[in-house]
Amino acid sequence: MRAAPRRVAGAALGRRARLRWVHLLLGGALLMPYYLLANTVLSVFVPSANVFFPTSLWWQFGVLGMALVPAAVTALYPLARPLEAGAVRALCGVPKAELAAGPSRSWAERRNTAAWYTLHLLAGGLMSGMSLAVPPFAAVLIAAPLTGVPDGLEDTYRLGGLWPVLMPLIGIAMLALVVGTSWAAGSLLARWAPVLLGPTAADRLAEAERHAMRLALRNRLARELHDSVGHALSAVTLQASAARRVLDRDPEFARQALAAIEETTREAVGELDTVLGLLREDGPASAAPTPTLTGLEGLLQRTRAAGGTVECAAPDGLEKIPPVVSREAYRIVQEGLSNALRHAGGAPVRLRIALHDDDLEVALENPVRPGSTPRRTGGGRGLPGIAERARLLRGSSTAGEHDGVWRLSVRLPLRGDAR
Repeated sequence: MRAAPRRVAGAALGRRARLRWVHLLLGGALLMPYYLLANTVLSVFVPSANVFFPTSLWWQFGVLGMALVPAAVTALYPLARPLEAGAVRALCGVPKAELAAGPSRSWAERRNTAAWYTLHLLAGGLMSGMSLAVPPFAAVLIAAPLTGVPDGLEDTYRLGGLWPVLMPLIGIAMLALVVGTSWAAGSLLARWAPVLLGPTAADRLAEAERHAMRLALRNRLARELHDSVGHALSAVTLQASAARRVLDRDPEFARQALAAIEETTREAVGELDTVLGLLREDGPASAAPTPTLTGLEGLLQRTRAAGGTVECAAPDGLEKIPPVVSREAYRIVQEGLSNALRHAGGAPVRLRIALHDDDLEVALENPVRPGSTPRRTGGGRGLPGIAERARLLRGSSTAGEHDGVWRLSVRLPLRGDAR
């Protein structure tokens, strides 16, 4: 039973409640210039009013309502949102993730900020008035048994002999009212802050688009590294293995294999620089150009030097293929030959490239030998990468074994827009 009052007192008088009270006082301070402006303007239309010392409570509330109009207009300024969001994060205990970080860009965001600013200044103005007026009066009431009832107070309320008991209780109740009002107003602002200062639907859509772009770039880097560097490492491994096996009995072949290793690693370093250039923020890197089908012959030579047997049928005019299609087709051929080197056990590979009116066809075939080189554990990104490259160009790909032959077939539209 004792824990409940302690929790209530902690919530109303704890650090968070005190910071929210400061936030409310900040709203009252921000309201003052608008209040003085509205008071001055209204005095032009009501000459008999006392501008500096108004005695009518209705006049004060009328001025307060009029002061909120220019305050709302001021909040339409784009930087008002991050300024208010910073104050809310620091004083109201609202998590940073629930509030927008940047300035208002759309009219919907500006309207939400104006609504929040108006609510903040209204609650702050009322809370500031209570904080200034109520505690001194409550202190007088609490001290009344010692100092006596102020002149006119007893006659006004006709308390008779009850005033020594009631005055301190009324004073304590008034202080409790101030504390409770501050807690309620602070909690209300903290609840509405994510709604009015949080990300709008446009903010979430923009963040989703940025996230999608980051994922697309990351996937592109992964594909490029897998296809270029992965192919080079596979070829170098097989070339080094072949050179080691025949080093003593066929030195000439070993020299050719070492030369192929040198050429393969040199091109791999150039392609790695190209891929890493995508990660740099200081402008494009001075790296080797991305390979296309015009470099197909070099790819075939390196594959043969690694111990693979490749028969190629390709038409003339590969240089006329659109660069994007040619680049993706080269990577697809590269990955297909890498898979054959790793998994086909030295079986001959037939590569066919055909140009049609509307698309480019790439097909690779190799017989599947029982008991050939076992598939490596892990990995498995080659075929999904090929399918993704084809899909990005609105093409198609199929891969699988049929009648003892492994077939990879890809079609890439020549005029299709990349997704």
